[in-house]
Amino acid sequence: MRTIGVHRRGFTLIEMLVVVLIVGILASAAVPLAELNSRRAKEAELRAGLRTLRGALDAYRTDCLKQQIKCEGDLLTGKASGYPPSLEVLVSGVEDAGAGSAGGGASAGSAKKRYYLRRLPRDPFADTRVTAAQTWGLRSYDSPPEAPAPGKDVFDVYSLSEGRGLDGSLYREW
Repeated sequence: MRTIGVHRRGFTLIEMLVVVLIVGILASAAVPLAELNSRRAKEAELRAGLRTLRGALDAYRTDCLKQQIKCEGDLLTGKASGYPPSLEVLVSGVEDAGAGSAGGGASAGSAKKRYYLRRLPRDPFADTRVTAAQTWGLRSYDSPPEAPAPGKDVFDVYSLSEGRGLDGSLYREW
């Protein structure tokens, strides 16, 4: 005997398969977009880090040339470039040229320092187990731009990553 007017509750197997298929298609489209957004965010962080470091290097050199800080070497004879000896110097600070002088009023123990960075930014594409300073490639003032090499000072920084950006350029060339 059949009952008339009885409504079944729930979904059929076909309806469930269609829903699973649609969700799978949407998820497969969302994963590449999420990866692209993550990479774009890392590239923005890399640009900001490079801009911050290069700005601090330029500010250090400007202060050195204006003799506002105590620099290593003699700038007048060309034996010094005016750039810091390491990236850590930008964070640890440099003694102010006016500090400790006879008219300055500062004692030898309380020399004022100028700080160029609060902290060193990290290269977002580098290994997370190394220090922030080790994530950057260093170029000295004496090295050519085609073959950057570290030296007695830090003239420029670059990414050590071998990857390419979304625009196709190498990260090390940014």
